[in-house]
Amino acid sequence: MMSTGDDRDKSRSEELIDEQKSAQGIQKDQDVTQISLSNRGLSRLVDLSQYKKLNYLWLNGNQLRTIDALGENYRLSELYLQDNELVNIKGAMTRLTNLKILMLQNNQLTRLEETITEFKYMQALETLNLSKNPLAQDSEYRYYTIFHVPSLKLLDRREVKKSEREDAAKLYQQDRQALMDTIAFGRRWDAGPPQSMRDSPLKEPLNHVDNRMDQELPRQPSELPGRTNRPSLMQYSHFDWSMIPKVEERRLNKGRCLEDNAQIVTVRFR
Repeated sequence: MMSTGDDRDKSRSEELIDEQKSAQGIQKDQDVTQISLSNRGLSRLVDLSQYKKLNYLWLNGNQLRTIDALGENYRLSELYLQDNELVNIKGAMTRLTNLKILMLQNNQLTRLEETITEFKYMQALETLNLSKNPLAQDSEYRYYTIFHVPSLKLLDRREVKKSEREDAAKLYQQDRQALMDTIAFGRRWDAGPPQSMRDSPLKEPLNHVDNRMDQELPRQPSELPGRTNRPSLMQYSHFDWSMIPKVEERRLNKGRCLEDNAQIVTVRFR
């Protein structure tokens, strides 16, 4: 349930937007391309979905804890949310696929994996700042972010170097590749006949075959004593990725070797 303060802030944000439209001589919502609501002490925002052509949005310096007003602003290319009180952005930005600049520094974001997942479809995102958030203290934070947001050129005001991309790739691809190399997908198991058959000769030797038509033809394998037409035994193995700890699990369980839970599941069939 929304508090009176939230209602007041939403109304206040709407009033501020109307003032800016009036000052710029804009009458239609579809003509609004930028909105500045910086340093207004806002804890909630009015829904901004009606501003379809919004490109630039300044919301920094407020008291925002969540963001739920940007669901339909697909054209947004720059978003400034630094210096707020954000604790969670899950589901708030997945549709903002045209973002090029995103400022989120100095908030209260703690979940690294959940936060970075919000950026997975932002293929144009080049500048990102997540510094001064608790998640930035994670020992894998920078490499994890660089690996999962490959379009980045500037992270926390530092250029993303080629060597960092290579190190991140090694860190997050090497272990998986090593495990994949151990998987035999559809590998044929050439175990051969049972040991008892290999050690004992056939009871009935094959008749000699030459060009004469009256000679008995060699028997088929199915006709040989002790032999049956059984299909080859097939083996399929796959790695149980659900047992591999995620970044947050490794961070919360430092000192414990969670990788020991990893398993390779093998199925054999004919």
